Amino acid sequence: MKRVAALALPLVLLLAASAQAQGWLGVRIRDLSEMEMDEISARHGIREGYGVVIVAVLENSPAARSAIRAGDVVVGFAGRPIVDSRTFQRVVGNAPLDRDLALTVLRNDGRRQLKVRLAPMPVEIVGERVAAELGFALREASPGQAGSTWPDPVDSLSVVVDVFPGSEAERGGLEPGDVLRLINDEPLRSFRHAAQLLARLPAGEAIRLVVRRGPEDAVPLILARPASR
Repeated sequence: MKRVAALALPLVLLLAASAQAQGWLGVRIRDLSEMEMDEISARHGIREGYGVVIVAVLENSPAARSAIRAGDVVVGFAGRPIVDSRTFQRVVGNAPLDRDLALTVLRNDGRRQLKVRLAPMPVEIVGERVAAELGFALREASPGQAGSTWPDPVDSLSVVVDVFPGSEAERGGLEPGDVLRLINDEPLRSFRHAAQLLARLPAGEAIRLVVRRGPEDAVPLILARPASR
């Protein structure tokens, strides 16, 4: 069987959600634990399961330019109640970017009403979210970290670090350690380039990926397109 200089593994995955530009606050969040729900309900008189915790505020973000801080529990944004992290992400993503918006948080000393103005979501974050919707996570690596001499002149590589169980990526055959080479037949120049292409993917359309798997020669494989959900 003839071998080739790099693994060319075409993958066909189904994109499940839109990659259009969205509002960006610049925080890492998580849902409340059961203990936190009980404590907040008792302290603030709010029903159980209400709100999300700000875990971190990212540098140079809209959140960093506001009074938001780690540990705040967000219970309202732009006139909408916030009950969990998915609701918060959706409301922020759809919110206007041209005005100050009200953010209601709970702290140990009571309720605070803050103001924040969103920014367009950076392309790297949009790309990472689209990858997550497809069921995988990426990290940036230098060509020297790929384990062999890289065949093409590129600034950086996009390495798959995780594939989520039951996802389109898993069904399509993507594996941790794969290095993205092409997205929809376009050769990748850098991690940012990969994020830009992922960010532009229309909702509901298939994506063709070509990856390199491992440092040595390998046989190219063709995987069938998964059924639409």
